[in-house]
Amino acid sequence: MPTDVITRTESRGTGKYEQLLARCKGMTATPTAVAHPCDDASLGAVVEAARAGIIAPILVGPVERIRTVAKTCGLDIEQYEIAAVPHSHAAAARAVELVRLGRADLLMKGSLHTDELMSEVVKRETGLRTDRRVSHAFVMDVPTYHKPLLITDAAVNIFPTLDEKRDIVQNAIDFVRALGAERPKVAILSAVETVTTKIPSTIDAAALCKMADRGQIQGAILDGPLAFDNAISAEAARTKGISSAVAGDPDIVLVPDLEAGNMLAKNLTFLSRADAAGVVLGARVPIILTSRADNQRTRLASCGVAALYAAALRRAGVIGG
Repeated sequence: MPTDVITRTESRGTGKYEQLLARCKGMTATPTAVAHPCDDASLGAVVEAARAGIIAPILVGPVERIRTVAKTCGLDIEQYEIAAVPHSHAAAARAVELVRLGRADLLMKGSLHTDELMSEVVKRETGLRTDRRVSHAFVMDVPTYHKPLLITDAAVNIFPTLDEKRDIVQNAIDFVRALGAERPKVAILSAVETVTTKIPSTIDAAALCKMADRGQIQGAILDGPLAFDNAISAEAARTKGISSAVAGDPDIVLVPDLEAGNMLAKNLTFLSRADAAGVVLGARVPIILTSRADNQRTRLASCGVAALYAAALRRAGVIGG
């Protein structure tokens, strides 16, 4: 049997998530509609986040199935409200409805497919759409990087247009500002650092930077196109003669498409032992996406960063009463 197989190992947490989670202490637990928490991983994540005081869950799904999972896993859920629906599709619809009714300020994915939940989120009449494009963000704790690193979009928008990238990056900026970065730095990735018609993502990057100059993107410092080495390493940027306020210190990495973002996030996860907390942005409320592969601190981090953002949106009067 080969001994050099690369497997996902337990994280080498560097304290970045713990610093964010510390900011949740003293906050009121955020009411959270949890769609179909019907397996051990999803229900366990809910209970962990509730015990930590981060969320106040409403479990949406088949009652007996949820209780059976809880009993099998030794989870105490008696204090949590359960909204009874017969199956996962109905759970997605009801969880979205609870948000629309103002009963929840967060939406959380349980043991249903992401597409099943998101199809309810993006419905025009009954969903949670805003005038922004919905996008996904990974908040990465990379052991070799000095602060949390947000990668977007690696899960929702496959080949985003320039206008969609504007929404994706503005979603990320607003989110990172709520996490404490006063003026985030955004690296817009491509394969090279020069603008060329041969690589369309370089033209998009240049256009996004000019949009920021004109106030069409606000609240951050943008630079691009940047190859990944120039974005992450100030020394690499200097070697190539690039003068950049972003190089070596980005808070946000905007990838050209989902394939690139997904590969980058999973590369960091499996080769650098990074953790990746997942959140969907651009809807009426933040949406927590957890995976069966997530460890405990990653699941808590996903809930924590979403709760911090929801609190910021409440203060701004965007959600809540």
